Amino acid sequence: MSELPTGDESRITLHERLISRRTQLLPICSLLPADSPRLAGEVEEHARTLAESQAALPPIVVHRSTMRVVDGMHRLRAATLRGDKHIEVRLVEGAAEDAFVLAVELNAEHGLPLSRQDRTAAALRIIESHPHWSDRRIAAVTGLSPGGVGALRSRADVPVAQLTLRTGRDGRNRPVNGAAGRIAASRVIAESPGASLREIASRAGVALATARDVRNRMRLGQDPVPPKLRPAGSGYSAGSGPRESDLPVPAPAPVISGSVLARMRRDPSLRMSQTGRALLQLLASHLLTDEQRQDLIAGVPAHRAADVAHAARLCADRWLQFATDIEVRRAQDGEAVPERGRVSSMSSGA
Repeated sequence: MSELPTGDESRITLHERLISRRTQLLPICSLLPADSPRLAGEVEEHARTLAESQAALPPIVVHRSTMRVVDGMHRLRAATLRGDKHIEVRLVEGAAEDAFVLAVELNAEHGLPLSRQDRTAAALRIIESHPHWSDRRIAAVTGLSPGGVGALRSRADVPVAQLTLRTGRDGRNRPVNGAAGRIAASRVIAESPGASLREIASRAGVALATARDVRNRMRLGQDPVPPKLRPAGSGYSAGSGPRESDLPVPAPAPVISGSVLARMRRDPSLRMSQTGRALLQLLASHLLTDEQRQDLIAGVPAHRAADVAHAARLCADRWLQFATDIEVRRAQDGEAVPERGRVSSMSSGA
């Protein structure tokens, strides 16, 4: 027996944790063919190439309860061609359905790549055996795009009406209905304005990206649920959450005025420190008038519009996080945080 080297442990995936850490020699005659994701079976030429190589064959993976090969049919064939009677294996526990998922995952990581037809067929099978898995989780296993998995799911004959949650790549359950998750996140934000993105995501059961998008939309006075995620028809259905008029949407954050920035520039606590001067310079460079904004829009080439818009959103998100951090720190220090919409009423000493 040999033990899996400690250095390899960091590369073990979620499914590989089902595999025993130790290897053992088993008679080749005791093993059954794999429930392989390869529709056309193994490639004999590849097995012969392995057999002719002088290198030692890595251990294959075998499902303990069925003794079927999970990963390593080419290595098993190569060992047979070499005349070996035993082969080194690592045993895997779990159900047969999980063993198939592991086979797809391992075949996607090394050896001959799976064809698109192989990956599509594997995704359909995993959708049927693991309907509670998210599109992204299945996509990560099969190598397809999440959108492609979603399209396959819509065509698959799987009873999913009763499913309200799906399990993501991180093992966490999230609502199938994206609108419901966003509504939950909006309520968390309304109840705890200073909550971090991780806290919002955890309490609402949504991804960090979703929590960030909901928070940004609410700061702009927008509905946290984009139109494309709303149920068909006007308003929200009774089963998907409250109507739009019931959603907790705070007032939009105002644009800082030139007079406020001028008063900040006269404040010695800002203009006399290096950090304060840097802050004032950054605020001034990002304070766009309507005329400047239109001029910049006109100067953006069409083929770079998407990149510029993406970069602008990243900058806006950083500034929104900066504003939240300041408010949270002031609240922790026991100072009153001014309401949004009253920035222009700051005193000259602000």
